[in-house]
Amino acid sequence: MQKEQIETTNINHAGIKKHFNRWKLTPERAVIELIANGFDAKATEVRISTSEEFLGTTSVQIIDNGLGIDPDKKLEHFSCFNDSQKVGDDDTQGAHGRGRLAFHLLCANADWYSRCGCKDTKISISSDDLQHYSMLSLLPEQQKHSVVANGRGTCVELTNFTTNLPDDETLLCILQNEFGWRLALNDKLKLYLNNTEVSVPINENRSESIDIDEIPFTVNFFRWKTKPGTENSKNYFVNSDGRVTYSENNSFNRKSQFYLSVYIQSPWVDRFDKNGGSLSFDELDVPLATPSSPIFKSLKTKIFDISRDIYTGFLRQQVESQLDRYEQQGYFPTYKNLSQHDAEWRHTNVRTVIKEIWLVEPSIFNNLGAKQAKVMISLLDKLLVSNENDSLLEVLESVVELDEHRLHQLAEQLNKTTLENIVSTIEVLQRRETVVRKLEELMINNYKDVLETPHLQGIIEANTWLFGEQYSMIGAEEDDFQKTAHNLRQHIKEIDVLAEDDFEQQDLDDGLTIEGVRRQVDLFLARKTKQFDSFGKPYFKCTIIEIKKPSVSLNTKHLRQLEDYAGIIARHPGFSVPNMRFELILVGRKVSNDDMGIPRALKSCEVHNEPGIVFKEERIKGYVKTWSSIKSEFELTNSYLLENLKTRRDTFEHMGSSELVADLQQVC
Repeated sequence: MQKEQIETTNINHAGIKKHFNRWKLTPERAVIELIANGFDAKATEVRISTSEEFLGTTSVQIIDNGLGIDPDKKLEHFSCFNDSQKVGDDDTQGAHGRGRLAFHLLCANADWYSRCGCKDTKISISSDDLQHYSMLSLLPEQQKHSVVANGRGTCVELTNFTTNLPDDETLLCILQNEFGWRLALNDKLKLYLNNTEVSVPINENRSESIDIDEIPFTVNFFRWKTKPGTENSKNYFVNSDGRVTYSENNSFNRKSQFYLSVYIQSPWVDRFDKNGGSLSFDELDVPLATPSSPIFKSLKTKIFDISRDIYTGFLRQQVESQLDRYEQQGYFPTYKNLSQHDAEWRHTNVRTVIKEIWLVEPSIFNNLGAKQAKVMISLLDKLLVSNENDSLLEVLESVVELDEHRLHQLAEQLNKTTLENIVSTIEVLQRRETVVRKLEELMINNYKDVLETPHLQGIIEANTWLFGEQYSMIGAEEDDFQKTAHNLRQHIKEIDVLAEDDFEQQDLDDGLTIEGVRRQVDLFLARKTKQFDSFGKPYFKCTIIEIKKPSVSLNTKHLRQLEDYAGIIARHPGFSVPNMRFELILVGRKVSNDDMGIPRALKSCEVHNEPGIVFKEERIKGYVKTWSSIKSEFELTNSYLLENLKTRRDTFEHMGSSELVADLQQVC
């Protein structure tokens, strides 16, 4: 055995201890650093053995099968503090020149027994004098048995403990978090604590095969439940030996509770040169493998897209969990003054919108206190049921600096929640209810004053939905079809003839005059639109609406005329093709009290379950509707929404016919 040599580091004792102030609360970092040094020395296996007595930890051994410490390079290994040959090596994890001295946080003495090649060495450092260390050459028989068994490597022995290590269960979890990312990238690496293997911690793994310019890449994505120690979220380029040739932070390091390690493997990675010097004049046809190469950039883009998809999935889970917590803690409005259905709708709506905004910009809701969260939710709830909901995007854009992609994404998410459609539907429904009530007032109390054709024509063209939601978009007038359909109408016997049975005696007693009625005209509307049946086959839907004079009471004669019109259409060469289907709608103010034909026809067609239908043939259906039935159908169809929206039920008895007509001619 050679004489012991006393060596000195390049910094004094006090200066060394100052560098470890941040680890005083986590003294187990000393063991973590020594394990990392073992893996950095190309070890495939590291074992930690602890000895405990009643008062706590007495000794620890960290044994690895790495390259060992070369005594001829002591200046690189021990004499330099805060400086290391590992700087710039992406496959290393240690503290780059200072981790070995962290032992003083736990104990008084540290001894390194190492074999490098055929050289056996012992290095000793005391916590009382971190500036100096002793180096002693050993004979083979003086070497630790564990090092001899491995054939190479290092055994670090810590003794005279001043601070206890955590219990095994806690320490095992710490080691999982610190080294799990490394164990995951190379399944040949093994780490043991008191003969218990340290496993890869809980994670969600996703594997993808990516081809860039016909070069195959296998990419594994690990999303960790807890942060992997001090390691950032990174992309690791791993060669066929399981070593990292290059690593870089990815774009997800500032995402709350989201930790992602991405491992990229390929023959292309085996010749990766992070310094950009991989060009070989002997292999000019081999694609460059550098951080500036086109392949690298394309690969990064694809990896980012997949990583973002993983993050979005994670965020959805987190948001749902947080919203459930908000529910439990009563952050959402209670809607005490609303009906159950209305309250449920409001609650679902605001929750959906919060979720979509949260997904696009989590920082808006992350770390909100209880009061702030309640205020934010209440404000959004009020905004979403107001006419200012379009301002939501503007508000968010002014508060949060959204880039173009996020702005577009937020707009898409808001569209998915159909915020505008919800409010628009409410406003349309309110407008339609107003139209129905005004039209009822016009046709019941002011019908004698509605004389000019343009009055009602404009109302009907602006409100075709009155005859059913399926007619709300029947299109503009088509001259050829309108003229042909109208000309065929003239073939109906006595279509424009007025008879005494067309009027109710009560109406005549109330002042209705035959001469006044003759100044009124029937209205006619014909439209043809292309639609598709349940099998996806196209056909033309032809809708013909005839509105009788407001003063006329519908009776069997008008029903027969409607049936005659259906027969004329069925026989017309231009309308007899199979892909044309007709719906004929006859509308009047009322059905005569003395008539039996129309009620009988309505009763016989109840089996078809269509309001107002009086006959149904293969291609032609006929309907009879009154303004009262139209109002009833509207209220029945929309009763749920009308009830829960608490629409203001105005009456319009104070409005004259001209004012009613002008207002009704606006399109809903």
